[in-house]
Amino acid sequence: MIAHRVRGVVTLRPGVVVLGALLLAGCSVLPRPRIPLPRVETRKPLPPPSGNVPAPPADPAAVPDAVPRVEPRSRYGNPETYEVFGKRYRVLRSAEGYVERGTASWYGPGFHAERTSSGEPYDMYAMTAAHKTLPIPAYARITNLQNGRSVVVRINDRGPFVGERIVDLSYTAAWKLDMLRTGTAPVELRVLDPQVDTSTTAAMPAPQPPPTPTPTKALPISSRYLQAGSFGSAGNADALVAKLRSSGIGNASVREARIGERVVHRVLVGPIDDALEADDMIERLRLAGIPDARPAHE
Repeated sequence: MIAHRVRGVVTLRPGVVVLGALLLAGCSVLPRPRIPLPRVETRKPLPPPSGNVPAPPADPAAVPDAVPRVEPRSRYGNPETYEVFGKRYRVLRSAEGYVERGTASWYGPGFHAERTSSGEPYDMYAMTAAHKTLPIPAYARITNLQNGRSVVVRINDRGPFVGERIVDLSYTAAWKLDMLRTGTAPVELRVLDPQVDTSTTAAMPAPQPPPTPTPTKALPISSRYLQAGSFGSAGNADALVAKLRSSGIGNASVREARIGERVVHRVLVGPIDDALEADDMIERLRLAGIPDARPAHE
């Protein structure tokens, strides 16, 4: 879940110095045209993604932040420990007072409508996020330390498992923080206590339980594959595999998965043995035009 400036140099031959002086003198009497500069909006939404993913909201700024509310721990996504790329993670017993600073990233089209670790479908246009060890669900304020913008998100997924990144944000959360095109940003993550504002939590409807996920897909208990995309069409998945192989990524393949009544075709890369190999492959996928590859839920 990116700008350039060009500087030019003009040189004059000695024979045109006098002519240049006369032209400059003439500028004092001739009107100087005003050329309007183009207005640059750094937070303009990205073009609509391809495939079965709906277009971005017309005004992402109008999407409300998540509102903290008291919720029980999710039935899914909260194992005591789990392993990804050979590294074991321990889920925290409590999120109270948790504050962390580090790098945020975002994930989008390749995972839209896929099951999150909590069992809920991922909505790239909702205000959600993924974290490696916080209890699911949890609410946190994410502040972009480069520009001061902040959002409140509901954490309902696991990740990111790349380098030292601490949180993976939805498309809309990343848009609000002005980090879509850079892909990453330094942030502060501060967990919020839903019981601090009892009037807000009391006004919120009781959360609905997520649909029962397929047992083998509900949790990233272990993962040795990166997901590069997910498609409703087998042809689109095969086309991506061909593209990756032409880029030198030969260990790409397509696997079918069922999400509710829908069959999707996942493009997976692997197997991958450890976190260092995963980091290297994620960078190769980024250069191949896949900016949001992440571990596949097995």
